[in-house]
Amino acid sequence: MLRVAVIGSGPSGVYTAQSLIQQQVVPDLEVHVLDRLPCPYGLVRYGVAPDHEKIKSLQNNLRAVLEHPAVHFLGNVRIGAPGLEPADLLRGYHAVVYCVGAATDRRLGIPGEELPGSVSATDFVSWYSAHPDAAGSGFALGARSAVVIGVGNVAVDVARILGRGADELRGTDIPHAALDALSGSRVADIHMVGRRGPSQAKFTTKELRELGALPSASVLLRADELSMDPDFTDPAGLPTANRRNVEVLRGWAAVPPSDRPRRLHLRFFLRPVSVLGSEQGVTGVRFERTRPDGRGGVVGTGRFEVVEAQLVLRSVGYHGVPVPGLPFDAERGTVPHAAGRVLRDGAPSPGEYVAGWIKRGPTGVIGTNRPCAKETAGSVLADAAALVGRALSADPREVMRAAGQEPVEWPGWRGIEAAEAALGRELGRNSVKIPDWDGLLTAARTGG
Repeated sequence: MLRVAVIGSGPSGVYTAQSLIQQQVVPDLEVHVLDRLPCPYGLVRYGVAPDHEKIKSLQNNLRAVLEHPAVHFLGNVRIGAPGLEPADLLRGYHAVVYCVGAATDRRLGIPGEELPGSVSATDFVSWYSAHPDAAGSGFALGARSAVVIGVGNVAVDVARILGRGADELRGTDIPHAALDALSGSRVADIHMVGRRGPSQAKFTTKELRELGALPSASVLLRADELSMDPDFTDPAGLPTANRRNVEVLRGWAAVPPSDRPRRLHLRFFLRPVSVLGSEQGVTGVRFERTRPDGRGGVVGTGRFEVVEAQLVLRSVGYHGVPVPGLPFDAERGTVPHAAGRVLRDGAPSPGEYVAGWIKRGPTGVIGTNRPCAKETAGSVLADAAALVGRALSADPREVMRAAGQEPVEWPGWRGIEAAEAALGRELGRNSVKIPDWDGLLTAARTGG
């Protein structure tokens, strides 16, 4: 039997497991999908906004893989902890595929970034997604004005959640404490700011259009900023996705904004140079006006503008973090590899593989993980004959328990699901996420 561990139960991990079990090369194969959390699905559960129910329904597809007889989910397992490093895992598995994503956010590197009220969008997403590591409700929702730095899909998500009324989120699985906090939000102006022009923004058109459909917020654009982008006037030469974004913005710019209680200001050609405020909190962000440099980038103009804000959310991308015991490229935030095979000193390391963002960097959408996972699974299967020749010295679950860890298996996860459904009924809502470690583990043990 070829026994494979997949570290991470998000899309890249589950797609890797799926590629392995669907193959016809190795007849006797077992896959254990391990996760640090007691819950599966990774960013589909803890990164997709609660009002994106269609995308969240992808959990049903991932569930089908995790319920396959050859696949076993083992949550609440911390890889890299003493006794459970890569060498320890290879005692119980012929191959280990690391699908651990990119776990930290990129920094702006500007003065004032650490002031109270200046937080990463990642932390805000974790909070409203009920991630058990979330720092709580220390967000300045009493603010009148918020600035979201970045123009990618995560930036759109956090701006949209701030722009929604709490009643619009009541039917989702957002944790009750976050719903209560958003019910009391005083944020009326949300500024989403990019350093380049509208034709270069990274959000997808579907995400962008959702901003214009919010019942409680109107979208505001500035004609002087739009006109600075030469491709805004004539977007015909742009790639399809960028052209569609511009067409949406052109449509919004052509009609007067509606009179709604909140305002979403989409700003362009502004580069943050400092976050203003004191130990008492943020008061604004100082930006430098930029202009196109003719080569796809921007240059500073020496003109500055301050946007008032009491809440700043930084959304400028993710970065991988090292896995103890694995090689790591600190600049790229990835593990060196060849077709998914981990490279140590330039040579493939037998039995060690990567897939997903830790392999290629934080690029693409959920579907991008499919071909990435398939390539890595192909490398594992191509190496299978050599891998099974190595005798395993330990049962993997015993390796975990010897390291002081007690895995949550699939019945435990079903217990968490049942507890969240019961919590929703108690609150008069649909299923509501449990936001803390104690609550999750208690539900896993009593319900599983």
